[in-house]
Order: sequence, then structure tokens, then C-alpha cells
Amino acid sequence: MMYDENKWNSNESYNYQQSYGTGGKEPKKKGNFFKKAVLLTLSAVFFGVVSGATMFGVNRLANLALPLETQVQMEAPQETLPPMSEAQVLPMPQETHAAMTTGVVIEDVSLIVEQAMPSVVAINNTMLYKSNSWFGQSQTYEIPSSGSGIIVGENETELLIVTNHHVVEDSNTLTVTFIDNSTVDAAIKGTDSQSDLAVIAVPLEKISADTKEQIKAIAIGDSDVLKMGQGVIAIGNALGHGQSVTVGHVSALNREVTVDGVKRTVIQTDAAINPGNSGGALLNAKGELIGINEAKYADETVEGVGYAIPISYAMNIIEDLKLRTTKVEVAEGEQGYLGIQVQNVDSVTAEMLGMPEGVYIYKIMEDSAAADSDLREKDIITKFDGETIKNNADLTGLLAYYKAGTTVTVTVQSLENGAYVEREVEVVLKNRPAEEEEKETRAQGLEGLMPRRP
Repeated sequence: MMYDENKWNSNESYNYQQSYGTGGKEPKKKGNFFKKAVLLTLSAVFFGVVSGATMFGVNRLANLALPLETQVQMEAPQETLPPMSEAQVLPMPQETHAAMTTGVVIEDVSLIVEQAMPSVVAINNTMLYKSNSWFGQSQTYEIPSSGSGIIVGENETELLIVTNHHVVEDSNTLTVTFIDNSTVDAAIKGTDSQSDLAVIAVPLEKISADTKEQIKAIAIGDSDVLKMGQGVIAIGNALGHGQSVTVGHVSALNREVTVDGVKRTVIQTDAAINPGNSGGALLNAKGELIGINEAKYADETVEGVGYAIPISYAMNIIEDLKLRTTKVEVAEGEQGYLGIQVQNVDSVTAEMLGMPEGVYIYKIMEDSAAADSDLREKDIITKFDGETIKNNADLTGLLAYYKAGTTVTVTVQSLENGAYVEREVEVVLKNRPAEEEEKETRAQGLEGLMPRRP
């Protein structure tokens, strides 16, 4: 039979039958089986390499983007970790456990907050604000303000609460609201403007039995062992709306900042600290007090920068303030009297003449409390019973809280051999003499009454 190329190309059945003479069946080809096997093997190898590379890339990206979640997943099955004591283990909420098993971590601090909240109070204050009109007339306004406080203990008659000095400064009325929303009047016990700390007191007899069962003193931690990156919790009366909670980390330690003209060393945190949070608690993961919230950095270009006073630094000051005389105003006829005539030494005058800022004594009255003490004319009073004195108004305001017969410590700067030396003088206050009034002025300068520095 002759070979027909056209029929081979156009009729497959014809080709099979005519060319091979097998009745339409193609004979077996030994090479096809091996070719298919090789192709399948190569395909499998190629697929495995691509799949492995893809999974490696995904895992690598996951480690970079979510290192914490990946670490939790990888470390959880290990059994070589040392066992934790029961004291270290806190019950884990179901939602937190479920989230961790799926590789997502949710920070739940509700147990810590529940433990600490009975120790935090809201402070409401009415401050007196004085201003001068265009015609030179002085006007006084009452301005409401709010802050926070922390219960740090009690004495025989009072519950003691620490807060910031600027929260209670110039207060007219002062109240404290506890966790059960009960409100009680409070009074200043002691303040320290340099550290911005204050202790206020609430009479125990004014606190109901139900409230006493719900409140407690805060657990004190150690701010000296803090590390950058540790988690912290801030609790306070934010914006005066009641207690609220924010969470963050220690951003920096031993940060030097200047607040209201005073340089302080503080803890920096990214936990939100808003107006009203001042005086509130900064807690560690154990619910211990490690800082007293003080201020936030206010700038349109800055977010998440707040400051707290380290508790390890503050405790010595707090213990001293707890021992001060509670500032409950006494009747005018019973108020103590120093018997001095004074002039203010403000910051401008102090810098100009090289003198300490405070109250300059230019005359001591006869038969007065000052005359019976070691106070001297030309002394400059800088503290009264531990409270900083910047002007005569500060001194007069403090005397309103002390009865005649009370012994107080007056800190003065005395000029000795051309230099000022600090002294502490014990003074027993007397009653104001009926026949004379103390001549106290609020002069802005010395007006020639003080000698020039030698």
C-alpha cells in the first residue's frame, strides 16, 4: 500500500489502521511511561520547593510583624520552664486565654484595677482666684477644680491621703469622694511645693462604717527597680468625671523636667495623664504604687508623654507631711501671733540683691513670740512649720491654722559673715496683743527698708 501523507495528517483512525494494521489500537510505547514518571516527579519537587518557600516567607513576616504573638505560640508548648508559684499565677479571663491560643494578645488589667481602686479618691476643690480690673480694683473669684488622691494610711483620728501640692494649693473648700461615691470634707495636713506633694486628712468620725469597709491604704512598691518598657496603669479622676483607667509603659526613667519653674526628676510614661489625673496612682503589674501622677507634656506635636513622681523618692516627704498639724482654721481670737513686721523678697528682688526669696523681718515687736525666740531682725523666713514661704500672704495664711501656745519651727536665712546661712528656730506662738496690731504689708519691693548686701 502506498504512503498517503494527506490521509496521515487528516484521519487519525485511518492512520492507525493503515499504518499499523492493528485494528485501530495504538501499540504500547515504552518511552511514554518513563517520560510521564519523570514529569510527575519534577512537578512534585517544584511544588514542594515553592510551597516551602511560601510558608517560610509567611512565617518570617509574621515574626517581624507580630513578634509577641509568635513568641507566645512557640514558647507555650515547652515544658522546660520553671514552675510558677501560686502567688505568681493570676486567674486568666476566658477571652484572654482564647485570644492567646489564636496568636492575639489582649491586655486585661481588670483584676489589678479592682484591687487598687478602693485606695484612690477623687478630690474636688474650690480655689480662690484674685484678679485686677482695668481700674485697678481687686476682685476675687471662686473657681472649681478637681484632682486625685491616694490613701496612704491613717492615724488615731484621721485618714491620710497623698496628692499633688498644686491640686490643693489656694483651696477654699476641699472634699474627697471615695469608691462608693460618698463625699466627705477634708483639710490640708502638709504640703511641699518643691516636690509638688501634699497630704490631706479626713476625720475618721466623718466616714461611715460602710465606706470604711470598702476603702483601704494602697500597697507601696519600689520605683527604684523599674525598667524601661515595663507596663504601668494610671488611675485618677480624669477631667473631673470620676475614676478612670489608662494603660501604658515606662517610657523613660530619671527624666529631668521643669514644671512650674521647678526642676524635678520623674518617671516618664505613655499612659494617658489628663487634667484631673494629678495626684492619682501609677501602678506596676502587681498593683503596687510606684508613682504619683503629676503632669502631662502639653504640645500639639507631642502625644503620650506624661510624668509621675517616683514613690521611692516621695515616701520620705510623705512620711514627714503625715506628721504635720492639720490645717483647720481656728477662730481669729485664738490664732497664733509672731509679732514681726516684714517685707516681701520676691524673685526679682532676690536676684537683684543676691538674697533668698521669702519674707524679710525688719522689726521684731517687744514682748512678742518672736522676741522670746532666736529670730533676728534681718532674717528672711523661707519656711514655716515645714511649709515653703514665698511672701507675707503665705505666712499670714498659715498662721490662721495655728492656735496660740503652739510650738512651730520657723526656717530662716541669716546673714553671717557676708553669706546667708539657714537656721531653724523654735517659736511658741502667742495671742495677738489687744492694744496693738501687727503691721503686715504685701510690698512688692524692699523700698529702702532693707540694707544693701555687703
